[in-house]
Amino acid sequence: MITDNGLRMPKLGLGTFRMKGEECRDAVLSALSIGYRHIDTAFMYGNEDAVGDAIAQTSVPRADFHLTTKVWWDQLSPDAMQASLDRSLTALKTDYLDLFLIHWPTPDIDLAASLGKLAQIKQAGLARHVGVCNFPLGLLRRAVEEVGAQIDVHQFEYHVLLDQSKLVKYCRSKGIAVTAYVPLAQGRLADHAVLGEIAAKHGATTAQVALKWLLDQDGVSAIPKASRVESQTSNFGALKLVLDDADRAAIAALPKDQRFVSPPFAPDWNA
Repeated sequence: MITDNGLRMPKLGLGTFRMKGEECRDAVLSALSIGYRHIDTAFMYGNEDAVGDAIAQTSVPRADFHLTTKVWWDQLSPDAMQASLDRSLTALKTDYLDLFLIHWPTPDIDLAASLGKLAQIKQAGLARHVGVCNFPLGLLRRAVEEVGAQIDVHQFEYHVLLDQSKLVKYCRSKGIAVTAYVPLAQGRLADHAVLGEIAAKHGATTAQVALKWLLDQDGVSAIPKASRVESQTSNFGALKLVLDDADRAAIAALPKDQRFVSPPFAPDWNA
């Protein structure tokens, strides 16, 4: 559990990108039944209604799980952000969020206006915590040091093949929790030789090794997408894995220059 800034965010969550309809509803229901208590969605995913159906049907009390959603980059004016939040709350069948995030920055983002609106949403109790996604280090610094924004969580691509040490270090220095998305490098780790050796040593899977490497880091959570019960159960098993110093050294030695999520509207990652 991450508890920075009053958060109570389970380190391992369920990502729902590209899940729709019954598949998404059933995936959320099965994850909650397995023991997941952290569900991540977004307005852009087009599945908030399905997640909401699962929330309505589960026997897990709403207060017992963490729910995140996000506002899309074309809705970052204060009025548009409020409208997006209202739609999300209705679709999700809840009267509050645990975390509300700006999904992507834009080149012309009015940081003061957008982050000020996030603060108002938090103050109103509509979201208990707020934050951003996909902010490069320079933009995050501006948000925190120039605008003075309170950012509780920063969500960005992070896995064993991508070095995000500078961003993680800065977040840690400011008490900002990190959520790693695509923590399994979009499925590219299944046949990874080094991770395979570590997995074989522990009787684990490569996915469990990759997840535990993230989950062992202070203030870092991960939200692997998994629609199948078997995959959800296997990922959940990463929490029990114990990596040793040799494992961590082997992972540290891997090339970490592979970014897999960089759409045309992405910011300059080196800014």
